[in-house]
Amino acid sequence: MDLLGPVSPLPSAAALLLAFATAALLGRRASVAAPGRFASIDGLRGYLALGVFLHHACIWYFYQHGAVWQLPPSRLYTHLGHSSVAVFFMITGLLFFSKLLDARERPLDWLKLFVSRLLRLVPLYLAVMALLFATVAVLSGGELQEPARTVLKQALRWLGFTMYGNPPINQVEVTKIVVAGVTWSLPYEWFFYGLLPLLALGVGVRPRWPYLLLGLLTLLALLDWHALAVHLWAFAGGIAAAWAVRSRRLCRFAQGRMASLLIITSVAAAVGGFAVATDYTVLLLLGIAFVLVACGNSLFGLLLHPASRLLGEMAYSLYLLHGVLLFYLFHFALGADRPGAALPPSQHWAWVLALTPVLVLVAHASFRCIEAPAMRAVPAWAAALRRRLQRSPDRLAA
Repeated sequence: MDLLGPVSPLPSAAALLLAFATAALLGRRASVAAPGRFASIDGLRGYLALGVFLHHACIWYFYQHGAVWQLPPSRLYTHLGHSSVAVFFMITGLLFFSKLLDARERPLDWLKLFVSRLLRLVPLYLAVMALLFATVAVLSGGELQEPARTVLKQALRWLGFTMYGNPPINQVEVTKIVVAGVTWSLPYEWFFYGLLPLLALGVGVRPRWPYLLLGLLTLLALLDWHALAVHLWAFAGGIAAAWAVRSRRLCRFAQGRMASLLIITSVAAAVGGFAVATDYTVLLLLGIAFVLVACGNSLFGLLLHPASRLLGEMAYSLYLLHGVLLFYLFHFALGADRPGAALPPSQHWAWVLALTPVLVLVAHASFRCIEAPAMRAVPAWAAALRRRLQRSPDRLAA
């Protein structure tokens, strides 16, 4: 393997170290939330988002050199993207199926749960859409290339979390590349949230009829959608972990060195043995590693480090914003569309390394200014909505 080539693992290792160092410096000035119930998972999120960043950084190299926007010719860089997203789905499955299991002993506030999902995902997404629309306006010279009604329809499809497509806006063919196409995973998240009331029935929890109706409508929409089964099964890995963490014996094993080695072996087998992550054996191998992390393995303490947890806090911002920063770097700053603009591998990765701390700083600011305030507003929004619904005849939130 060419140690300085376009698919060399060394730049990725250096980028992760830079991100860790940047987060460690930020941690001296910014407080980090106390470890949650799944502390190791909290520390894992940031590295998954950074993996997706490096996946797209590699794609950008080949895109600059005349290739279409597609998976890179590297198992490592392919898995950094797709396997990371699969584990994100597992995290969602773990966290929210755990709530259903807990609801067997204490009531689950369904209204607050769905308000929390709206305020968790929507504000930052709208901010990114504003960046996307502004970028499209610049790329199209500030002029309409299509009828205003057509452009509005295209924008609305993007505002709908691209659940029904992510078309070029105003004939700007690179619209999707501006955000590196990362929005594809978000409809899966929304479908899973909507199905939670039906999943609750499977563990003996009976939600009120409006939430069951929501679950049924979600199921019907999912059946009519173009979901890939392998992505849906990734959530099952998180559901399995939600059961596994209730085993004290497994949790004791998971916190030992042997479990750490098993995690590394499982991930290495997935990356080394399979060209793509859309394989059920890959899901099984990733699921084994994920269950052990969910049960408390911290990979020799790395995932419990304050810098890792700070990166985990800003994972959603890292995930949604990295594509925009990559586009601004390679398209605007370096002029990727100009003849002769393609960089040799060493220079390409040098720019990616320079961008890494910038991405962490921008994501940290995004978390503090957009995500955190929205999450703090959840109780007030839920209470206000509950009062309004209780005044209605149906009393949906009672």
